Amino acid sequence: MKTRLWTIILPLAAGIACADTGGDDSSAGAVELGALDAVFADYSASDGPGCAFAVSRDGQQVMARAYGMANLEWDLPNTPETVFEPGSVSKQFTAAATILLALDGSIDLDDDIREYFPEMPDYGEPITVRMLIHHTSGLRDWGSVAGIHGWARTTRIHTHKHALDIASRQRALNYEPGRYYSYTNTGYNLQAMLVERVTGQTFDEFSQERIFRPLGMTKTQWRDDFTEIVEERSIGYRRGDDGEWHMLMPFENVHGNGGLLTTVGDLLRFTRNLDTGEVGGPEFIRLMHEQGMLDSGRQISYAGGLFVGEYKGVREVQHSGGTAAYRGFLTRFPDHGLAVSVMCNVGEANPGGLARAVAELYLGDAIDEEASEDPAGADVDPARVAAFAGGYRDTRTGQFMELTADGASLRMGAGPGGMSLAALSETEFASPAGVSIVFDAATGDGARPGATMDTPVADDVRIEPVEGFEPTASDLAAYVGAYHSDEAEVTYWVEVEDGGLVLRDRYGDGPSLEPVYPDAFRQGGSTFIFRRDETGRVTQASLSQGRVWDLRFERVQ
Repeated sequence: MKTRLWTIILPLAAGIACADTGGDDSSAGAVELGALDAVFADYSASDGPGCAFAVSRDGQQVMARAYGMANLEWDLPNTPETVFEPGSVSKQFTAAATILLALDGSIDLDDDIREYFPEMPDYGEPITVRMLIHHTSGLRDWGSVAGIHGWARTTRIHTHKHALDIASRQRALNYEPGRYYSYTNTGYNLQAMLVERVTGQTFDEFSQERIFRPLGMTKTQWRDDFTEIVEERSIGYRRGDDGEWHMLMPFENVHGNGGLLTTVGDLLRFTRNLDTGEVGGPEFIRLMHEQGMLDSGRQISYAGGLFVGEYKGVREVQHSGGTAAYRGFLTRFPDHGLAVSVMCNVGEANPGGLARAVAELYLGDAIDEEASEDPAGADVDPARVAAFAGGYRDTRTGQFMELTADGASLRMGAGPGGMSLAALSETEFASPAGVSIVFDAATGDGARPGATMDTPVADDVRIEPVEGFEPTASDLAAYVGAYHSDEAEVTYWVEVEDGGLVLRDRYGDGPSLEPVYPDAFRQGGSTFIFRRDETGRVTQASLSQGRVWDLRFERVQ
C-alpha cells in the first residue's frame, strides 16, 4: 500500500489534535485555516474523538483536515485518510447501483418488487423499485420493528436475512404505496439484496466494479462483514452516563441503508460524478436527481438517496447520516461548484451543522441569511394563538403531537427545542423548514379547530384536537393484560403501577406510559393506542412511531 505523508500537528499542551494534507487552498476566495479550525474547535481535543472534512471546487479537492482522535486506546489521531462510516449518506451509493442496473436493462424502476422478492406479502397494490428509492413504498422500517421486538440496532448482530424476514412478516404497510413519504431503511436494504439477486455478485463486488474503482475511490467498501480488518478505520465513541468516552460500533452486517466505509476525499469523488456523469452518463444524473412524486401529485424533496432543496437561498443537494457513534454529511452546491464532506467518530456531533458552516465560509456573499429566518410574522394577538395550543392527533398514524403558544408563534412540542411556526395570519402558521399548519374556521363553540399540515414530504395531513386524559383506576384496569404482535414477534404486558400504566417486556423491564388522550398513551416518540370492540371491551392495541405506523397487537390475556 502506498503510504502518504500527512502533516500531523499535535500541540498536546494546548489539548489540540489536528491533521491536514499539508497543503493550503491558495485559489481565489481561499478560506483562512483559522476560520475552518474554529468550526471544529469542539472536536479537536487530543483526548477525545473528532471529525474530518474535505472541500472541493469544480471537482478539485482544495482542502482536507482532521481533528481529534481515531482511536483513544492507542492515541491515534484522525487524518483526512481515516476511514469512517457516514451512515445514511450511503443511500445515494445504493440508489446509484440500482439505477445503473436499470440503465443496463436488467431491471425496470417501475417493476413490482415481488418479481425479485416473492417472499414479500401481496399488499393489493404493487410496490415498485422506484418507490424503494424515494421512500414512498409504505414499508415499515425493519430496524424500528426490531427495536419494538426488543433488539434494537447495535444490540445484536443483524444481517440481511433478519431484515428480509422482518419485512416479509409485516401484514400491513404504513400506507398505500405512493400515498405518502416515510423514511425507511427497509427499502435500501432491499435494493442491495436486489442487486445481488439480479447480478449474482455481492453488493460490494458490484459497487467496486461499477462505482468505486471507476471513480478512484480506493478506500471505500461496504461493511458486509463487520469482523473484517479495515486499515485506518476509526472507532466510534459516545459519552456514557459516567461522563467518559465509550465505544459504540455498528456490529451488524446490514448495508445499503448505511454501512459504507469511506474517507472524506472518496465522498467528494462520488459527489463530483453526480455533476459529470463520468459513471452512468446524463440519464444516470437525471435519475439520481429525480424527486419522488406522491399520488396526490406532490413532488417531495427526496431523490436518489439525496435531498434536493435550498440552504439559505443557495441550491443544495445533500444527505446526512448516523450509524452507532459515526456521523456523516455530504453536501453539494451545484450552482457554485462547491462540495463539502464531513465525517465524525463522535455520536454527539452534528455533521450537517459543521459541513454547512464550512460551506458558508466558501460561499461567502452567495449566502442569503434572510432566507433561513422565520417567515415574516403577521401582527396576531397572542391570545388568539394561545387558543390553538394543546394536543393533536395525526389522523394518519394516531400519533400524538403537542402545540404550545410562544407569543405570536406556535411551537411543535412542549420544550424550547421544538420547531417554531410563525403566524402568517390568524389561522396560518409556517416555519422556514417548510412546515405549515392551517387551522379550520372556528366553530363558534369555543372548541379548538382541526387543521391541515403540510411538510416538505407530505401534504394535506389532517391533525385533530384531542382533550387531555386523566384515567381513573377503573379506566386503567380495563387496559391490564398481555398484548402480542406476530409482526414484531413480541408480547408486552400492561400493568398498573403507582397509579399509572407500565408496559413491560418478557424480562419485566419497561417504561411508564403517559396518558395523552382517551385510550392513548405515549412513551418517548411512540404512541400506544388501545382499541375496543363494539361492546367497548379493549381487544387490541396499536403502536405508532416515526417509521412504524399502526403496528397491531392482539390482546391475548
